[in-house]
Amino acid sequence: MVAAALSMFLVSCHEYEEFSNDPYGNFDALWTIIDEHYCFFDYKDIDWNEVGQRYRAQVLPGMTNEELFDVCAQMLKELKDGHTNLISSWDVSRYWIWEQYPVNYDERIIDEYYLNFNYRQASGIKYQILSNNIGYMHYGDFSSGIGDGNLDNILAYLAACDGLVIDVRNNGGGYLTNVEKLVGRFITERIHAGYISHKTGPGHDEFSEPYAYYFDPADDTRIKFLKPVVVLTNRSSFSATNNFVSIMKTLPNVRIVGDTTGGGSGMPFTSELPNGWNVRFSACSILDPGGNETEFGVAPSDECKVDMDSTDMASGHDTILETAFRVIGEMGNSIN
Repeated sequence: MVAAALSMFLVSCHEYEEFSNDPYGNFDALWTIIDEHYCFFDYKDIDWNEVGQRYRAQVLPGMTNEELFDVCAQMLKELKDGHTNLISSWDVSRYWIWEQYPVNYDERIIDEYYLNFNYRQASGIKYQILSNNIGYMHYGDFSSGIGDGNLDNILAYLAACDGLVIDVRNNGGGYLTNVEKLVGRFITERIHAGYISHKTGPGHDEFSEPYAYYFDPADDTRIKFLKPVVVLTNRSSFSATNNFVSIMKTLPNVRIVGDTTGGGSGMPFTSELPNGWNVRFSACSILDPGGNETEFGVAPSDECKVDMDSTDMASGHDTILETAFRVIGEMGNSIN
């Protein structure tokens, strides 16, 4: 499992020198923690020394905590990383890229026009058989625990469907253990799920060789779904969801439909500044099964990139979901 593989890294990469509890000391502590442990400097072509000099010039001896927080938060935004946050008692800094892209999801349209406000829900998964005999599941948060019994009941209910849509639009991520459990219901043998590469030293290029990790299928007593599957994505499919999509995309009976995911492939790690603020950041890179970085997102399958159409939406149609229906039909025909 990914969590187990990371345990040694979490212990070895947390030590750093002490800094004074004043504006300069807290700024320097933050800059140094990121400098020694952040994992995407080279990939994003970030000159962290230049960034540090530029923002340290804005630090003043008598500045307030709020002023210092703003300077530090702006510096962290230079990383362009949704996993990076500065956390104080009054605010959490964040980098939002999703507002730059089409939303590509309207829950009301799904609930009213496809589910008729009639659906089942278990383990954070909303599900139903649609009128065209295609199963629909919306999983909105990988932090919502998934019980094996719940998954058995969901997939047993959907077993007679011609195909399945797994909607992870607006799923901001959560636990990788839930990714592993869900993927296990769509495979029949062990699969190569990706690679992990962790920091081995303070240098920006000091990483371990990528080492593979694998997912196993759910055991034979559990229900699986092996018919055509389409996963729906948008730019707010982030973090653990990004990982889920990158793995599902490699399965022969799965297609990804919608927009490129929001990214967020770094394993987050938390450290503390002298004044008690916490900083959360990407400290360990997870690569897709092909050894590729997915920090900037996972693209849809070939010819499956589609945005919501405003005319469709006005008439109660979800363009991305309708495209999924067509893709499932094509996949079924090719199998037959």
